[in-house]
Amino acid sequence: MVAAAAIFCVAAAAVWIAGVSLSATTDSLERRFGLGEALGGLVILSIATNLPEIAITTSAAVSGELGIAIGNILGGIAIQTMVLVILDAALHRSGTPLTHRAASLVLVLEGALVIAVLIVAMMGHFLPGSLLLWRVGPGELLIVGIWAVGLWLIDRSRDRLPWHAAGNAPGGQVVERGHATEMRATGAMAAGRRGVLLRLVVASVVTLVAGLALEQSGERLASGLGLSGVVFGATVLAASTSLPEISTGIASVRLGDYQLAVSDIFGGNAFLPVLFSWAGLLSGRAVLPEITSVDLYLTGLGILLTVVFVWGLIARPVRRVGPLGVDSAVALALYAVGMIGFATFAGSL
Repeated sequence: MVAAAAIFCVAAAAVWIAGVSLSATTDSLERRFGLGEALGGLVILSIATNLPEIAITTSAAVSGELGIAIGNILGGIAIQTMVLVILDAALHRSGTPLTHRAASLVLVLEGALVIAVLIVAMMGHFLPGSLLLWRVGPGELLIVGIWAVGLWLIDRSRDRLPWHAAGNAPGGQVVERGHATEMRATGAMAAGRRGVLLRLVVASVVTLVAGLALEQSGERLASGLGLSGVVFGATVLAASTSLPEISTGIASVRLGDYQLAVSDIFGGNAFLPVLFSWAGLLSGRAVLPEITSVDLYLTGLGILLTVVFVWGLIARPVRRVGPLGVDSAVALALYAVGMIGFATFAGSL
């Protein structure tokens, strides 16, 4: 147990450090190849920032232990959404809340995409496990299709929405969206093309290995603490793999790119359910029918939290409750109540 805990902590630290470096080098490569925030850039960024979850899902699917992967994906969405609360708190001394500054109809569309893929995941749970298409369940394939089409529609919506200022609210962020990406990319590009590629490879390998170590040591810790893989994956493991999002999000907020900070969270959350198809390909069985009642509970919590922040992006509340905007305070309260219910629910099983 002591060794497993030490490995888990070291792996979590490696995920944090490598994840931040990976984000910067990915930004640099996007600029070098002219992808920017185009569709290709969104796909690359989604994959790069979720390498720990990809490693965990791969390891769990190969070993046949899908519970911890499912819990990490669905529980991770709820926890990563709470990163927005942390980012909002970081702004409490500098004026209006995060969603007031980041307000954009494009971000509302990104939040809607998160809700859409999570609803399909819940519906896929009720399909028979014997129903497979190319080693993958139809629900998993539908999630991939909705995610791909959703990204395409969101990409087309940038600067093209038939609303005033392309859907950007007045009095929001001053700098252009993507400013933080430009700043991170500029710092990474100083190393030259070969240096950037080397950093990308090293950061990717470290992230993948650390993700594998998190999954393996996490299974040992879960069994030693008497927790199911689902519960551990949805809480401690999901929190550890969300560390890079916290660091890069705070960096974006400090640079005044509030829209990018919110977009990174919504984009990562929309991508995570796509990993169900990858798990199905590796394991050769439908994944969504194996979702447990605990997973469904966490999925509902993730949808609820996303709705709160989508409301915040539309209503743009100005008031704060302590250091938090009204929407962040509501989300924090709902998460606290939800996790109390989760602990009660999981303990009764």
